[in-house]
Amino acid sequence: MISLNYRDARPIYEQVKDGLRHLVVTGALQAGDKLPSVRALASSLAINPNTIQRAYESLEHEGYLYTVMGKGSFAAPQEGVDQARRNALLVQFDGAAAELLFLGMTPEDLYQRLRAAAAPAREEEQHD
Repeated sequence: MISLNYRDARPIYEQVKDGLRHLVVTGALQAGDKLPSVRALASSLAINPNTIQRAYESLEHEGYLYTVMGKGSFAAPQEGVDQARRNALLVQFDGAAAELLFLGMTPEDLYQRLRAAAAPAREEEQHD
């Protein structure tokens, strides 16, 4: 499910958070899917449960997860994603695009990459 890299400069909770976010974004965790309990995930990763709790709380704040008391944590529907997170990602995107253009990529190159990234979402819409 999630792998940790102890040589990574990022804190462990950030790695857990990024790993879980990736599972939600890629569709490996669908809206409504139950996540492992804090204790179960902490045990499987051999880390402190407080680290998992911190990652879950952060992802819930961003809108990727929701918690039902007594039931656990679940992947949130896509429309639950926090607008602030979306804006932060757009700032990163704009910076990366500007640097790529400076390094010689053309707007068409960027457009093709964006279309390729969107292809799985378009295919899923066609099957619905």
